[in-house]
Amino acid sequence: LLLVGDPGTGKSQFLRFMARLAQRSILTTGCGTTSAGLTCSAVKDDGEWMLEAGALVLADRGVCCIDEFGAIKPGDRAAIHEAMEQQTLSVAKAGLVCKLAARCAVMACANPRGGKYDPRADLSVNTSLPPPLLSRFDVVLVIVDEPDEGWDRAVSAQILNESLCAGAGTLDPFAAEDGDGEEPPAKRRRPAPRPKPWALDLLRKYVAYVRSQHKPTLGDGASRLISAYYARQRQATGAAGGRATIRMLESLVRITQAHARLCCRDVADAQDAVVACLLVDKSMMQTAVFAATADPIAELTVSDDSDAYYLYQGNQVFEALGLHGGDGDDAEDG
Repeated sequence: LLLVGDPGTGKSQFLRFMARLAQRSILTTGCGTTSAGLTCSAVKDDGEWMLEAGALVLADRGVCCIDEFGAIKPGDRAAIHEAMEQQTLSVAKAGLVCKLAARCAVMACANPRGGKYDPRADLSVNTSLPPPLLSRFDVVLVIVDEPDEGWDRAVSAQILNESLCAGAGTLDPFAAEDGDGEEPPAKRRRPAPRPKPWALDLLRKYVAYVRSQHKPTLGDGASRLISAYYARQRQATGAAGGRATIRMLESLVRITQAHARLCCRDVADAQDAVVACLLVDKSMMQTAVFAATADPIAELTVSDDSDAYYLYQGNQVFEALGLHGGDGDDAEDG
């Protein structure tokens, strides 16, 4: 996962939360990071050479979070290519030749070139990252800090409420400004009361449980949907900046299996493939197929019924890909 966004959009906070959520994680920053720090270094101890594990090796079977990913020098950044592709690191240092396991998920965030994301430029131009490296990320999400009166009021109220003195009351993030009687924007309307969120410890236990107990395989509905979406993206491969490769197909499979695992399913159905296609489609920018149809995650301000929104997502995706409605029957089974 690669987060690219304007400064102050919470990218680093997201990485820190992921590091706390994972059972095994390493959090590092790109400023001053070298290839030896990411992979391994050779040190001499008592006259003998030995290898010291770097961030990717220490995060084996866990998550490696890299902040300021764009600050890593190009030569050092190339060291993670093999880890992201093969989940291994081939080392030949100080006469020691070996292959180390680096079976970890890489989550990174980077600031756009020049400090502001340019929607007219290609993703590789905005991030100064080469297309071969971008294609190794399953999902690339762009976070743009656009002025929005309703959203800015809600964010400022949330932050100020944490600093108000006792007895001063609280600010309403969804209230109209100065009591002018105007209604908040529809997409910012007050959501229905949501269930109490899980505690972090419980969420960590659940993630660890589903990862250890469920190894999903693809069902027929999921396979058909992934194949149709991959074929659509291959037709626009020139505009996709070289990202519509076999790696994208592997990404779709991994995300589909991950969503099925999250739902405690041993066979991934079309519902899981719909979410995977929507998430990957968010990364394709100019060649997005579902840009104006459905979002990957349902906002409570839009719908408080996740099952109904899943069906809505499925219908939009199948229609956009030109598939028959019958191909999504197993999405309703979820």
